[in-house]
Amino acid sequence: QVQLVESGGGLVQAGGSLRLSCAASGRSFSSYTMGWFRQAPGKEREFVARINWAGGNTYYADSVKGRFTISRDNAKNTTYLQMNSLKPEDTAVYRCAADSRRRLGRTASAYDYWGQGTQVTVSS
Repeated sequence: QVQLVESGGGLVQAGGSLRLSCAASGRSFSSYTMGWFRQAPGKEREFVARINWAGGNTYYADSVKGRFTISRDNAKNTTYLQMNSLKPEDTAVYRCAADSRRRLGRTASAYDYWGQGTQVTVSS
């Protein structure tokens, strides 16, 4: 069983930056693929980024490529999402997710564990 807790959300002006953190419990964190998803009001959940267990393999949605960076610190059981050049359309609840089977997925169904989410609001 893994518990995930996100932090770092907030209100920021367009063009600004935020860094989200996802702290995981459990001893197997370093073997999990970790992902970030987001959901805006009235929209479907959207894949944002994912990182493999060792941190050397990352993948981003086209909408955030070049602006967001996913990383992890296995010693701290934490995954990060650095978000730069934020746009109003980035406004959403951001949730981290863990995949215990290392599938490198980009869909929600590939992930076993989910955090509660943190709100990111970007004002224009």
